[in-house]
Amino acid sequence: MKKKSLIILLFPLILTGCQSYKKVPYLQDALQQTATADTNVPDMSLYDAHIMPKDLLTIVVSCPEEPELAEPFNLTIATPASNTGNKSLTSQPALQQYLVDNDGNVEFPVLGTIHLGGLTKGEAEQYIKDKLKPQFRETPIVTVRMVNYKISVIGEVGRPGTFTISNEKVNILEALAMAGDMTIYGIRDNVKLIREDNNGKREIITLNLNDQDILQSPYYYLQQNDILYVTPNKTKAKTSNISTSTTIWFSVVGSLVSLASLIIAITK
Repeated sequence: MKKKSLIILLFPLILTGCQSYKKVPYLQDALQQTATADTNVPDMSLYDAHIMPKDLLTIVVSCPEEPELAEPFNLTIATPASNTGNKSLTSQPALQQYLVDNDGNVEFPVLGTIHLGGLTKGEAEQYIKDKLKPQFRETPIVTVRMVNYKISVIGEVGRPGTFTISNEKVNILEALAMAGDMTIYGIRDNVKLIREDNNGKREIITLNLNDQDILQSPYYYLQQNDILYVTPNKTKAKTSNISTSTTIWFSVVGSLVSLASLIIAITK
């Protein structure tokens, strides 16, 4: 009889524990559904970042057959010398960085104003090649890189912060890994993505990381300057309120005790 009563009392707790666990894993039921996935879904591995206003670019032009013709297009800037004791060390010149203006334009040597906004890195390289062809006997090599490609992860993660992405490609799960993954208090099915488009318009997208469909989402890969916000669950919010209230309560009690001690000391 006692065992039955104990089981009845513990049954709701067991159910609650099971339900809570269901909200924790990412990509639930992915293994079971992978085999029946739609084969017509576009290959998301082909993602390439697009150049946006306020991006910083390095553009390198080279031509092994005519290196002297490429020199005017590769501007460098002097870096300050560093002092080590009584010795002065000079640093190698750094490549000029080009800021994309609000209209998507860049001021490039010799060519003048070129429009790169909205193009992928590969498209920008081909565009500059086409512009340079009349000035070279052989097709030049053009390399475009984004210097300030960064994303931010805040909220219920282990190490919130802003991260620079060197390969200009990062997905949501990689971003969370860089930020130390979600804490147990993070809501997996209510992650907010804050994104700004070329026109400066911001949108907030709600993502469900419990659902395997996130792998095919157009928001799976992050753009430069994206912000991921992991919202806390109710347990975290309640804990925060209790902690704040407790701190205030101890502060009030401490003040009253100090005041009472002062009054006793005066009246003696």
